[in-house]
Amino acid sequence: MANPLAQAEFRFSADAIKQLPVDTVLEVAFAGRSNAGKSSALNALTHQKSLARTSKTPGRTQQLVYFEAKPERYLVDLPGYGYAKVPEQVRLHWQQFINQYFQVRASLAGLIVVMDVRHPLREYDLQMLDFAKNRSLPAHCLLTKSDKLGRGPQAKTLLEVRKALGGVATAQLFSAETKIGIDEARKVVAGWLQL
Repeated sequence: MANPLAQAEFRFSADAIKQLPVDTVLEVAFAGRSNAGKSSALNALTHQKSLARTSKTPGRTQQLVYFEAKPERYLVDLPGYGYAKVPEQVRLHWQQFINQYFQVRASLAGLIVVMDVRHPLREYDLQMLDFAKNRSLPAHCLLTKSDKLGRGPQAKTLLEVRKALGGVATAQLFSAETKIGIDEARKVVAGWLQL
């Protein structure tokens, strides 16, 4: 099957609501802690090596980055949260912007929450899932870096996360490195974007 996300291209970055495209498109937001593997997940899903810039430096993404998969169908990379080394003022601006984005953005078709399988469901992950829940948006969790655990621990973590989510979101194992779960995740995103 052809990859419906393979044509994704960088379009623009935004750090204010007024810079976003007309609110009649469809978009899927990708959120995650700094260094959880969000950029790697985006690259794996689109089957591109450097669509989203990966970095060893936490907090590299400092704006909403829009990638167009098909006309008026976007993948949106949100700033990494957690321990990004940024000034307090910048962090507060992100927070307000992201809050506003989730409240007013009608184009938002779903939320992918990227979390390291070894550290799932941290405070900010739960906050992101709350945004989705409050908006009745579908949410899907990618437990990245799954290759770092053996099969037993992978299955155990997945079961625990699904139980903790209680139906608020779906979850799966994922590894950009060993290609675990890429097709499954791609199907979710493509479905939300009606591709």
